[in-house]
Amino acid sequence: MKEKKQSELKNLIEVTKKKEKIKKEKVDWKWIIIVLIVSFMISFFMSFISEMTIPKFPLWAGIIITLLFILLGILFDIIGVSVTTADEAIFHSMSSRKVKGASVAVKFKKSADKVSSFCCDVIGDICGIISGAAGTTIAAILIKEASFPVLPTTLTVAAMIAALTIGGKAIGKSFAINKSSIILYGFAKFVSNFYR
Repeated sequence: MKEKKQSELKNLIEVTKKKEKIKKEKVDWKWIIIVLIVSFMISFFMSFISEMTIPKFPLWAGIIITLLFILLGILFDIIGVSVTTADEAIFHSMSSRKVKGASVAVKFKKSADKVSSFCCDVIGDICGIISGAAGTTIAAILIKEASFPVLPTTLTVAAMIAALTIGGKAIGKSFAINKSSIILYGFAKFVSNFYR
């Protein structure tokens, strides 16, 4: 009896390993190409906005634009975490009652890995890079117009942007885990206005 259980356990482990190997071997090249193209387009667009506005606007406006990039990155990080931690069963129940946005939430939840990757990695990382570049522009303005010392100014601006981004994402992750279903539903309901 004991040998039979051990044999069944070994078979179960082998089957699980085979399934994991099959999953690992499947690379979704279409998704990777889409992410690369979308990342390039979003980065280009956001960099263009940053480069065209911050040097031409007053310093306070440049700081607000940089803060908006940081907040956008935090917001999408919250959405990405919410998608992975939300309970799918709630949205199936809501979808069966034809609640607006519930069917979109189910679709997001079924593709949680891709949605999370897009929100956290694509949008979140792009916002981090753009806010860093915007910070460099702000530091250059401070050095040129206010005669601030170069090294302390660049280091302080970079450190402040990093602290705001990391601190904001840390707070956001905790909030996203605790309110995941509410956040995912709110996002899905908003997207459902444009989704066909």
